[in-house]
Amino acid sequence: MKLYFARHGESEANVQQVFWNQPEKYGLTEKGREQARTLAGNLAGIAFAALYCSPVLRAVQTAGIVGRRLGLTPEVTEGLREWDVGILEGQRYSKETEALHRQVIVQWMKHDNHDARIEGGESYNDIAARFMPLIDRLEETYCSTDANVLLISHGGTLTCMLPLLLSNVDKAFSLTRGTGYATPIVAELCDGAWVCLRWGEDVL
Repeated sequence: MKLYFARHGESEANVQQVFWNQPEKYGLTEKGREQARTLAGNLAGIAFAALYCSPVLRAVQTAGIVGRRLGLTPEVTEGLREWDVGILEGQRYSKETEALHRQVIVQWMKHDNHDARIEGGESYNDIAARFMPLIDRLEETYCSTDANVLLISHGGTLTCMLPLLLSNVDKAFSLTRGTGYATPIVAELCDGAWVCLRWGEDVL
C-alpha cells in the first residue's frame, strides 16, 4: 500500500498573501491550475484506488483537476484540511502576523509543545486528532493490498503531520524541506510502519 500526498496548486490567498484556511474563497490561480494539470500528468501512469482532499477550495479544485484526468471522484475529508490559524484568518501577511504564525510552528516542531495555538486556532494535537484517524481508516481498508491512494492537502498540515506518520522523516527534515505546490510525497506501508520513499524530487 502506498500513499501519495500532495499540496494543492498556487492559490489566490498565496498570491495576495492572506492567511485563509477556511473552505470558501481564494481558489486556484491560473498557475495553480496548471500545476494541478502537471501533477495529474505526472501521476497518470499510476492506478489509484481512491482520491481524498481537504474541504478548502484550493485543495478541492486541485483534486477536481487531478481526478478528472485520473478518472477518480475526490472524497472530501476534514482530516486533510489546513490548520485553523484563529485570529489570523483573513489577515494579510505582515511582520506581526507572520511572527505569530512562525512562533506557533516553532513551538510544535522544535520544542514539542503540541498544545500551543494561535488564539482561536488549532493546536498540533487538534490537527493530529483528525489527520491520524484518516490514515488509520485507509490502513484498515487497504493495508493488505497494493493499492495507491492520493491525498490532496496543504503545506502546513503536511509539514506538521508527516513526521508523526513517517518512520524515516523527523520534524527537522520536514520543516527544512517544506512542501512544493502540487508535488508528490510518496509513502509505503512496510511491516506495519510508514516509510517515505520520495519527498518531492528527493528519493529517501
